[in-house]
Amino acid sequence: MAVARIKGMRSLRGELLRIYGLLNDHFGDLHWWPAEGPFEVMLGAILTQNTAWTNVEKAIEGLRERGLLSPDALERIDETDLAEIIRPSGYFRVKARRIKDFLRFFRHGYAARVEAMAAEPVESLRERLLAVSGIGPETADSILLYACGKPVFVSDAYTQRILHRHRLIARDAGVNEVRALFMENLPHDVFLFNQFHALLVATGKAFCRKRPKCGECPLGILPHRVEAQ
Repeated sequence: MAVARIKGMRSLRGELLRIYGLLNDHFGDLHWWPAEGPFEVMLGAILTQNTAWTNVEKAIEGLRERGLLSPDALERIDETDLAEIIRPSGYFRVKARRIKDFLRFFRHGYAARVEAMAAEPVESLRERLLAVSGIGPETADSILLYACGKPVFVSDAYTQRILHRHRLIARDAGVNEVRALFMENLPHDVFLFNQFHALLVATGKAFCRKRPKCGECPLGILPHRVEAQ
């Protein structure tokens, strides 16, 4: 694993829990993911690719107003019409196709039942999700954690930036390496992974930006000078 080597650094488990404690004290329980049910979480995980959550909310609301937040309704609507409804999410034609591909996977593999999907062992379910066109590791893990209640950690750009700047991973650490860092050093607990990911996203948005606001961050001053990235 591309983990930074630091003389005298605490154990990875201890350091991760220290970060969690500081952020949890600052932000409190973030109640993430915002959705009315697990199927809506799955849609949101696809719609949020390469866009801000505010845009996803507009797309979800458009679907809600038309009574389209169910597998049956989305299967009936034409892909072109679906694309227009989710236009606010960006890359709307691509995402409409991805939603349709996911719906086929969901219907054929699990009779469009979240309970059936969640009953599958996590590793085999993750492999099957990754085989669906347009679903990468972050989207798959978001579905596993937030929709299916599986104890997996979601690695994203915010997590990678924060851990690199705090010298817990190397600059070139990938999504799977960062995911493994949490999975191998923390208890496999759904609430812990849910809240930790939400806290890191909140920190990335508020403080650990491309130009970081270290003086205001609950994690304090970075252990080394950070260049804009």
